[in-house]
Amino acid sequence: MRADISPGLASLVIQVQVFFTIALSVWLFGERLSWPAMAGIALGSAGLATIGLHLDATVTAKGIAVVVAAALCWACANIVVKAATRNAGQTVDMLGFVIWSSLFAVPPLLLLAIGIEGTAATWNAIATARWDAWAAVVWQVVGNTLFGYSAWNWLLTRYDAAVVAPYALLIPVFGMASSALLLGEGLPSWKLIAGALVITGIAVITLTPLLRRSR
Repeated sequence: MRADISPGLASLVIQVQVFFTIALSVWLFGERLSWPAMAGIALGSAGLATIGLHLDATVTAKGIAVVVAAALCWACANIVVKAATRNAGQTVDMLGFVIWSSLFAVPPLLLLAIGIEGTAATWNAIATARWDAWAAVVWQVVGNTLFGYSAWNWLLTRYDAAVVAPYALLIPVFGMASSALLLGEGLPSWKLIAGALVITGIAVITLTPLLRRSR
């Protein structure tokens, strides 16, 4: 994001994990794609495409390749969660799963920080961090990781990937809404259209099975 891809575009491209997750689940677990799921995914993708067409971003092939590789890693992590539950043959404590699996992220992340930033810069960043930086860390740990990924993994183990994964398409929508609410950024018509497409797609995936059961 320093030189090869803007943060906004990175948050958009990373959502290809939705398609990787669904494709891997269909291939490895024999999950099926229903017509409502395909229609909802198409609507959500149209919303993301609308956002992408209006981004003014500097992007390189390396930047795209790295983010797509990250999306594939995210999808593989989703598959690991589903496979672990299936192999266990019982309900898995997802909070405990996330806590223990997070420990394995510490060594590679620390090595990457030292390798990219240097030992002195890494230690200085920790030693001189302000309260708002630590507040952001707490949110990442409690909000995003412990709650967010525990809930995400819990859903992945109980429903097909085509039902759960598209909810990640809401991330850019919430990002735009938060920027408008907290930072005063504008909400032009194309943002509203993009958000409506994504939300409609999620609604189609979620509500269609419920409507069928109620008949």
